[in-house]
Amino acid sequence: MGIYLTRRLLQSLLVVFGVTLVTFLTLHLAGDPTYLYVSDRASDEEIAEIRTRLGFDRPLTEQYIQFMTNVARGDFGNSLVSRTPAMDLILERLPATLELTIFAMVFALSLSIPIGIISATRRGTVTDGGVMLFAIFGQSVPSFWLGIMLILIVGLQWRILPISGHVPLLDPLLAGDLSTFVNNIPEAIRHLIMPGITIGVFSLSRNARLVRSAMLEVQSQDYIRTARAKGLRDRLVITRHALRNALLPLVTIIGLELGFLLSGVVVVETVFSWPGVGRLVFNSINQRDIPVVQAAVIVFSFMFVASNLIVDLLYTRLDPRVRLH
Repeated sequence: MGIYLTRRLLQSLLVVFGVTLVTFLTLHLAGDPTYLYVSDRASDEEIAEIRTRLGFDRPLTEQYIQFMTNVARGDFGNSLVSRTPAMDLILERLPATLELTIFAMVFALSLSIPIGIISATRRGTVTDGGVMLFAIFGQSVPSFWLGIMLILIVGLQWRILPISGHVPLLDPLLAGDLSTFVNNIPEAIRHLIMPGITIGVFSLSRNARLVRSAMLEVQSQDYIRTARAKGLRDRLVITRHALRNALLPLVTIIGLELGFLLSGVVVVETVFSWPGVGRLVFNSINQRDIPVVQAAVIVFSFMFVASNLIVDLLYTRLDPRVRLH
């Protein structure tokens, strides 16, 4: 266990190193990054002075070492637009993005597992065909189009749910204000439903197909036939024997799910005017606010690597046949 954990940590550090290197190099791909920090009317002397002050006149190796030193301290420089620390902007918006991501993940997982089981146990029926049709639709429809349709129909025409806005949950919870947290839950969920569904539909469809395939494969195994031969009820066979082993491929996908959902929030947060990191990144890209984009990419990469490491460690809990070497 210790050797495996050490190896996985080293692999994770290597991935993070690669992300930081690529993120650093993107700043220099378009040419001299000094021009991002000066006005269009700056003189050659002013440009040279700022280039020296920011260290862009030094070799790339030295610049990267300084960049990594700053990253280790959580210092990504100041936003070129707001002139405030880039990391502070990310941390200010991160709770809203996490709320949306967690809601979308819970929505996708809580529905995909029972839908996949029902489809597998009724293979070849109309129910199975309907589930597969929904899964294909969910994986084909663009998230921005689905979000706009929900806004037009559910928000504007039916007036059931709000089309924009955000009611905080994590902020009062982290601040220890439990009364505000509890009071905010109903309205916060109303604001989360449409953007959460928009992000989670693709994952729901994919995971339902994955659970169906895994259940069909598991149900053909000898130990499942043995359990049925002993006279166990189908429900018990499915929940106690088949489902536990069928969930292992889904756990693998969950490790990638966080990264996928975090990438999806960039578009969805913009559509729903959600005040999260995704919308901040979208605006920062348009404004060429490189320090904010760099901070967001590295923070997301850390979260993605950490989630995959946790999923790997959960393997032995779900399937005792898996051993960590």
